[in-house]
Amino acid sequence: MKIQIENLDKIYKNGKRALSDINLEIENGMFGLLGPNGAGKSSLMRILVTLMKPTNGKVNVNGFDLMKDRGEIRKMLGYLPQDFRFFTKLKTWEFLDYAAGLSGIISKKTRSEKVDEWLDKVGLFDVRERSANKLSGGMKRRLGIAQALIGDPKIIVVDEPTTGLDPEERIRFRNILSEISQHDVIIVLSTHIVGDISSICQNLALLNNGNLEFKGSPEELIHKTKGHVWQVNTSGFEYEMLKEKYAIISTIPSEDGWEVQLVGNQLEARDAIEIEPNLEHAYVYFMEYLTNQNGF
Repeated sequence: MKIQIENLDKIYKNGKRALSDINLEIENGMFGLLGPNGAGKSSLMRILVTLMKPTNGKVNVNGFDLMKDRGEIRKMLGYLPQDFRFFTKLKTWEFLDYAAGLSGIISKKTRSEKVDEWLDKVGLFDVRERSANKLSGGMKRRLGIAQALIGDPKIIVVDEPTTGLDPEERIRFRNILSEISQHDVIIVLSTHIVGDISSICQNLALLNNGNLEFKGSPEELIHKTKGHVWQVNTSGFEYEMLKEKYAIISTIPSEDGWEVQLVGNQLEARDAIEIEPNLEHAYVYFMEYLTNQNGF
């Protein structure tokens, strides 16, 4: 499986440019699309799942042209939008059965088995008879995850999938995706939560203001940040100065003030210790310094 995106633009009727000259190649496995709210992630997702047409450019999905072969592409897709909605009068199992039918599962027996399987996988089996509209926010999100995956799609697009999920639910979801990604499947995970990317994605792209700022592995992005992440024990006036000049990652109270982790190009602080970056450090550094100051 392969998705090829060439010179993709999206300009809305009001003149807003959501995407600008995007070039990407996405292959089997987990692919993370990372960026702040408003970066253009949802616009790209909606184009990939054929819900919106690009202004310019080409998208080829496993040999099919997005503009000419929309029906064929839709047969391969599973999609969880950021704003997931459903028919409010259906019970939980009824909605999932309906989703299974839309995905092409004709046999009633097979649908029933798949519904029970996915209700169990996402932890909703015990509430299968409850009206879907009466589920909690996290449960509704899990139901959305199940409907995206029940048809065994070859391309899975999930937009901010862990919104509203508690830590245990997020781990459950990531484990499900990791298991599925071992097969001949593309999973595109769009999020602004760095932890969702760092734990399961082999490759990622970083969008900001509609521009593709980085593409590669999480390790490559982290490597670019080496030498720019520090830990400082500080207090009082110095702490206020650091907040004004650098991007603060974390602040932990200590006996003498605060233990601060921060990123920046050149650190001017006493007793600063350079530390190994992680993906969160890399993301913040990239957004604060590369995007705003044109270069590492």
